[in-house]
Amino acid sequence: MRLDKFLKVSRIIKRRTLAKEVSDQGRIQINGKEAKASSTVKAGDELTIRLGQRVITARINHIQETSKKEEAAQMYTILKEEKLGSFTEE
Repeated sequence: MRLDKFLKVSRIIKRRTLAKEVSDQGRIQINGKEAKASSTVKAGDELTIRLGQRVITARINHIQETSKKEEAAQMYTILKEEKLGSFTEE
């Protein structure tokens, strides 16, 4: 399945166009390698996604063409979620 479609179906990112923009900006990695929207993902892949001031690392559990809201969260497991530090001057 395409990366942008997986992100939308799993509801990690709400809209496919936004998922495409984020991936084409180089803010998503699959197994440590930079990914484009058209990259193929499969079960077992590890995604690292930089959204705003957060970095989310998730493992894909399984792939589904469509999912209900309740099923979407079962498609992946969040391994790590961290906030990027903000720099303040004193």
